[in-house]
Amino acid sequence: MSRFLGIDLGTQSLKVIIYDAQSRQVVASGSSDLQLTSHADGTREQTADWWIQALHLAMQQIPARDKQSVAAIGVSGQQHGFVPVGADGAVLAPVKLWCDTATAIECDEIESAFGGRQRCIEAVGNAIMPGYTASKVRWLKNHNPDAYGAMSAILLPHDYLNFYLTGEQFMECGDASGTGLLDIRKREWHRGMLRAVDPDRELEECLPHLVEASATGGHLRHSIATLLGLPAGTPVACGGGDNMMAAIGTGNLVPGRLTMSLGTSGTLFAYSDTPCIDPMGELAAFCSSTGGWLPLLCTMNCTIATELARSLFQMEVKLFDTSVSKSQPGAEGVIVLPFYNGERTPNLPNGRGCIMGLNDSNMNQVNINRASMESAVYGLRTGLEAFRRSLCPLDEIRLTGGAARSAIWRQMIADNFKLPVRLLDAEEGAAMGAALNAMLLCSDKHGDPAALAAEVDEHVRFDDSATALPDDSLSPLYDQVYADYRRYLDLVRPMFE
Repeated sequence: MSRFLGIDLGTQSLKVIIYDAQSRQVVASGSSDLQLTSHADGTREQTADWWIQALHLAMQQIPARDKQSVAAIGVSGQQHGFVPVGADGAVLAPVKLWCDTATAIECDEIESAFGGRQRCIEAVGNAIMPGYTASKVRWLKNHNPDAYGAMSAILLPHDYLNFYLTGEQFMECGDASGTGLLDIRKREWHRGMLRAVDPDRELEECLPHLVEASATGGHLRHSIATLLGLPAGTPVACGGGDNMMAAIGTGNLVPGRLTMSLGTSGTLFAYSDTPCIDPMGELAAFCSSTGGWLPLLCTMNCTIATELARSLFQMEVKLFDTSVSKSQPGAEGVIVLPFYNGERTPNLPNGRGCIMGLNDSNMNQVNINRASMESAVYGLRTGLEAFRRSLCPLDEIRLTGGAARSAIWRQMIADNFKLPVRLLDAEEGAAMGAALNAMLLCSDKHGDPAALAAEVDEHVRFDDSATALPDDSLSPLYDQVYADYRRYLDLVRPMFE
């Protein structure tokens, strides 16, 4: 059989696809929306039960004959979330998510215990950011000592789904590198960082064993197979974080390609065959889920910037895009700092949204709408210089995520990054990557990165009619507006630090 199930656990929904590798098409799909618990202190949480319910609802949308044809399963999941599990396998507390910024104090505590932010970067490759799992573990210790004391396993969201499917607890280095606890050079847990989180407990005993990128993590339990309508014993790949799976789904397995994902968060990443550590800390130093490395920039406020503007003016998506097109590039000097959820890049967990540059002639709906979209692009653009410092020349941007279908978004990105933008034909890069991760279990190409990349390239498709080429005439304008964005950022940063 050549059909593979990809599961993607996102923040807003859980999606499933069945990919037929022989015909090279998605033959079935399903999805289920997820709730989000939010509080003014930066808390962003879900319960693991919601994920399981969503998985079952999404799988019910797949025809039975397609489910029975699945040869292997791959799971993608939102990075950094912390699932504390007890000895009986029960989840002990709500799951703090990647976008939770309530742990800023714990970040400072960990970095101070380790010897400062720069030493963290030097030792493990990353500073301890509010999004990372490490600070959430310490938060549980500080705020829920009973649950912390009962904790026997630290799992990430995709690990928990793997645990549900297989009964096995394991973790791969791509997603593990987003915990802040992994030495990304050696691909092993850093005991000094674990002691900085908790000097009195052997936290390594709570961490699952690390598996190779090519490994089979486990096999589908009979009881769960019956509930989901899948063949019992189906092999389950190691899977990975959503960004690592999106790298597979977008064919970003060789240097020179830049993947951008436009969702609630915005991410920008590129493959490297050597560890890539940014001394300024703007890029997260992650491992890939294919044996390489995946330096990455993440902003917490991407499409949320446009969604909030659209909601403010009560506009449908198409009408909003039309409104943006009526404003000139640069929005007549209106600039948004869209830190509505706090922000990770720049590191401002207490940040708030600001609209700058308003005067009596440019304060109108179309300029605010365009500035909201441009601001999300400027946030991602901050990583471009870091990528160019650290990596070989970049050739193109491969675009995925919900906003990627918008021609205005694509052209704005091409003009700012001065690179051609190619649109993936598959709408869900992470789900597709999870399906391809499952497919690669059946491949003999592991251990040969070039051959593995070539195999994946055979299954990655683009909508060539949607390619956006940079308009060189706009480069000076966008360079100036981006400089203004950075200047405003420097001015307001002290207010939120």
